[in-house]
Amino acid sequence: MSRTATLAGPRAASHAVESPYAWLRLAVSLLLMTIGSSGMYSVSVVLPAIQAEFGIDRGAASLPYTATMIGFGLGGILMGRLADRFGVIVPVAIGGAALGAGYIAAGLAPALWTFCLAQGLLIGLLGTSATFAPLVSDTSQWFDRRRGTALAICMSGNYMAGALWPPVMQHFIEGVGWRQTYIGMGVFCLATILPLAWLLRPRPPVAAATPAAGVAVAGTRDTRRPMGLSPAVAQTLLCVAGVACCVAMSMPQVHIVAYCSDLGFGAVRGAEMLALMLGMGVVSRLVSGWISDRIGGLRTLLLGSILQGVALLMFLPSEGLVSLYLVSAMFGLFQGGIVPAYALIVREHFAPAEAGARVGTVLMATLFGMALGGWMSGAVFDLTGSYRAAFINGIAWNALNLGIVLYLLYRVRSTSSSTG
Repeated sequence: MSRTATLAGPRAASHAVESPYAWLRLAVSLLLMTIGSSGMYSVSVVLPAIQAEFGIDRGAASLPYTATMIGFGLGGILMGRLADRFGVIVPVAIGGAALGAGYIAAGLAPALWTFCLAQGLLIGLLGTSATFAPLVSDTSQWFDRRRGTALAICMSGNYMAGALWPPVMQHFIEGVGWRQTYIGMGVFCLATILPLAWLLRPRPPVAAATPAAGVAVAGTRDTRRPMGLSPAVAQTLLCVAGVACCVAMSMPQVHIVAYCSDLGFGAVRGAEMLALMLGMGVVSRLVSGWISDRIGGLRTLLLGSILQGVALLMFLPSEGLVSLYLVSAMFGLFQGGIVPAYALIVREHFAPAEAGARVGTVLMATLFGMALGGWMSGAVFDLTGSYRAAFINGIAWNALNLGIVLYLLYRVRSTSSSTG
């Protein structure tokens, strides 16, 4: 045996699937996503300040969020391809630099359109996207038996960002203003993300061992007919479901700060509710990951869709401070496991060789849903002068998601019965 092979053996073992290094890597990915996902929530916190400074209505003030989410979704595919070719370190490093530049540029923006450009291009397309889909896809390749749990932990960073950054940013906004707060965020992202990216240099150990696309492996589902459908139809239905659930999800997440301000409770209370909502979302994601390892991705998605609909209904009669805190916590606890379920569904029903592209596409659809829902809720508010209609709109989109998930479960059961 050669010296190279001898040295490669211990290294291969130390960097194996579900090894201690895999868990360390998961912890780094969680931290990176927590920092990088700040770009999703910063706009929600500064929405009232942006509306006041630029003299615009609520729908226009929601446009930076929409631009960020569209850029976020498209960037996931771009960054995913970079990760497939060069390793995840490359997109993460690009993302750290882009986030730093984006926050600083947005903080110096003289008009709404330049603020939207900084949010959509630098923070969304090149920044936050690099610390989401590539890290999710990378994590899925370092775990097997505990893949659902690992994905849930990794994607909890997205909600930990929502629990951490709104109150922190609101504190600094009140103290030094939103522009200085944004510039400070940019410096922080540059100082933290770039060093952390260096820890992700090793490539996933399973890349060379995945079956070819479209091959049915003994003892597993036939990936040539995912859920008893053609791959294109199954992917399309998952994407539509992702849009629908996240249109519903975005209503409280994007507008809770403005909603509390309208009710007379102030932006600080709204930021606290957003933090509570997303903090409970972390708990939900961890629990849902444990559940999904036992009942599968589709059933976990069904459970999340039903519970999210219940929480949205509870917002309708809730206009008191205490009730809004309770419903915000309930909403976070109920819907946190929805998005990770999509990544697990792809890994369960599609060919492993296609996982990166398909995970990125479905996650892009969920982000487009957040973008559409954020703008749509603001537009409905401008038309009606109330958020009640916006909540009802979210409930309708949630019903569409529920219907698609029930259909996919029916197809899976029908396919299992016909082959059994």
